[in-house]
Amino acid sequence: MHKPVAMKGALDQTRRAFWLKQLHQWHWVSSALCLIGMLLFAVTGITLNHAAQIESKPQVTERRENLPAPLQAALAGIDPDARPAPPVPDALADWLKGEMGITAAGRVPEWSGDELYISLPRPGGDGWVSIDRSTGEVLHEVTDRGWVSYFNDLHKGRNTGTAWSWFIDIFAVACLVFCLTGLFLLQMHARNRPTTWPMVGLGLVAPLLLMILLIH
Repeated sequence: MHKPVAMKGALDQTRRAFWLKQLHQWHWVSSALCLIGMLLFAVTGITLNHAAQIESKPQVTERRENLPAPLQAALAGIDPDARPAPPVPDALADWLKGEMGITAAGRVPEWSGDELYISLPRPGGDGWVSIDRSTGEVLHEVTDRGWVSYFNDLHKGRNTGTAWSWFIDIFAVACLVFCLTGLFLLQMHARNRPTTWPMVGLGLVAPLLLMILLIH
């Protein structure tokens, strides 16, 4: 008489055990993948929130060089008013890389009648190089705002390039897996932990109240 009920209970327990195992597996794997990234983003969240209180003393360095005559002649022959704007010539990009350690290939320069200007933004600072088209003088300036600014820019994805952009996307997916598996684990254990949903609700209501009442 009670055999179907007992079988159903056994099936439910088997199903529960299967999903608990799967959720725990995905939860710990995603947490391992996210651990260092979450520490980085948590710490830089604090430093960004208190950026005005964290002193930064930018260090500016300059370097001057002169283009070889053939490169200077090649630049003089480029029409600065051409549309679209001419890219950085390959020979010039190679020279900047070899002589000054500047990666100019693929960047969009600004041309004028007497100057070529290339913006070189980077995490934690800024930079640029200008080339006088008549004299061949090269001026390279780099601004370094320190490690805190560097990691803050990593947090924001500012001037970090394609590889870091991909990392942020993959990291975000791993965080979603971590959070969603955690939510399902909460649901499965909530019966024996009565404070589960009030705590989840507090985590939802607290930021909503701050946004509605205190952020204008």
